[in-house]
Amino acid sequence: MLHHPGYRTKFADNLKKSLPRIPFAPDFRAFATAGKELAVLHLDYGELEPHPLQFVTNNKPLSYRVGRMKLSKDTASLRVNDSLTLAGIPLGVFGYRLGNRSALGADSCGMIPQIH
Repeated sequence: MLHHPGYRTKFADNLKKSLPRIPFAPDFRAFATAGKELAVLHLDYGELEPHPLQFVTNNKPLSYRVGRMKLSKDTASLRVNDSLTLAGIPLGVFGYRLGNRSALGADSCGMIPQIH
């Protein structure tokens, strides 16, 4: 809630002078449930099942070293290097943002963590 653009705009002057104040949420239980789910994702991400991507090899010795990555025109696959392409990328990935950048957009392929 503290990062919501509407909150930050409405209380911009107050946030410059004092600590943020959390407004009363009419449906507190919904916020509490969402916060709990978000905390689980942040704290237990290492235990989550990864999305079943298809590892497509290109008849070269397989390497997981990240080279110059390139997203396909249909955005369904990502070329990691000359020997590996990841296919089956869900469209929902493009709605996820890291700050003001897409987590997996043409402008930010270099932000993808290295695959081990």
